Amino acid sequence: MTPRSPARSLGLPAWLALLLLLAGCAPDATTPESGPAPDPAAATGPAYQDPAPRASAAEVPDGVVPTRVRIPRLGVDSTLEDLAVGADGRITPPVDWQRAGWYSGGVVPGEVGPAVLAGHVDSPDGPAVFWDLADLAAGDEVVVTLSDGTDRTFTVDRALHAAKAEFPTSDVYRPTPTPQLRLITCSGDWDPATGHYEDNLVVFASATA
Repeated sequence: MTPRSPARSLGLPAWLALLLLLAGCAPDATTPESGPAPDPAAATGPAYQDPAPRASAAEVPDGVVPTRVRIPRLGVDSTLEDLAVGADGRITPPVDWQRAGWYSGGVVPGEVGPAVLAGHVDSPDGPAVFWDLADLAAGDEVVVTLSDGTDRTFTVDRALHAAKAEFPTSDVYRPTPTPQLRLITCSGDWDPATGHYEDNLVVFASATA
């Protein structure tokens, strides 16, 4: 497959589509329990620093979970699947190409700490839910609806492209003093030998309401 821009694809040949269907465009997001954080010396950019709090966090009641994510700039409005960790220590991708998922072993969006949402960038039939994720810019809003009917609004701080072999586990999962959100999808080139994209795109956002 010819080189492609991150989070973009012009469609897949049938045999590549089959590989994608079997392997999934799975964000290779290694959880903290699945292995050590990458060596900081191998980082592709400057170390991430938490932004100053923009708003005080409203407590999330026990038993409340996220049910929907909306990204107005991208026209994304998706219900959320619960995502778990597979045998390989990585977050399993959503079953539905057009739905995002929440890593239910982590933080609920709106709680102090980094909540993680993941989604496919494309599918055998074309663009998937996070197809345009790379278009997000600092200041864009992401709204997560919880099961109690309340919304938690996050504002994008930055985005990071990283090789899956150098996934920024520490930046994504380390404790934070404020409610944070991470949006993860695949990016980079498709590798037919592995049946996966070579990179991940991670969008970092902070709670504002």
